[in-house]
Amino acid sequence: MQAHSPKIILASLLLALAAAPASAQRPGVKVENLPNFDLHRFHFGFLLSYNTSDFFMTLKPTAPFRDSVLVINHVKQPGFNLGIVASLNMTPNFSLRFLPTLAFEDRILEYSFKKADGKTANFKKPIESTYLEFPLLLKFRSDRINNFAVYVIGGGKFGIDMASQKDVNNNIDEDVVVKLSKYDYSAEVGGGIDMFLPYFKFGIELKTAIGIPNVLVDDATRFSNPLQSLRTKTYVLSFTFEG
Repeated sequence: MQAHSPKIILASLLLALAAAPASAQRPGVKVENLPNFDLHRFHFGFLLSYNTSDFFMTLKPTAPFRDSVLVINHVKQPGFNLGIVASLNMTPNFSLRFLPTLAFEDRILEYSFKKADGKTANFKKPIESTYLEFPLLLKFRSDRINNFAVYVIGGGKFGIDMASQKDVNNNIDEDVVVKLSKYDYSAEVGGGIDMFLPYFKFGIELKTAIGIPNVLVDDATRFSNPLQSLRTKTYVLSFTFEG
């Protein structure tokens, strides 16, 4: 995935969305789109997201002396999410949002070990996850200013890694995988902007998810031994479409 692709897509989408309502209005006349949107109790839609996944990593204090490890780097990688939006409007400014999502996340752990002859052995261990996530979030939104509103959002989510390799047999050193627990839960916080268009509400949201438990499965390989804990960390840029 090219790093600049999401920026190009985002710019093109924003230009198209900005041009659509402008072309439907007469110069000098402000039209309030979807004036009854907040009167409805429930709203549904879908979301598309670009994510960047990483770890909070803690090494064992004895790792350099016992495991001959010189360096372990955690490298973030891009991914994407597809999800459903279900929103319960409790007041015009508060809503409870349930967002079942399928998230594709990748990370890489880079290892450098000191060999017996003094040379260095380097390894890259990709960690791929496909999470079925169940976020439950509370959204606080400002009053509308014409067809725009800003908001903050926070809550938690529970995730099941559908591609977990926690039961893989790590007998061959070169093919060893770093195993993660199948289950994870995180705290989420972020903010965004809602744009009321003629036929739907479009939102742009940026949030971060901080994993709470240690998801490392220590199976006594030289790749898991130096690690004391791995906690997930994800940044998510979402585009929501609600009717």
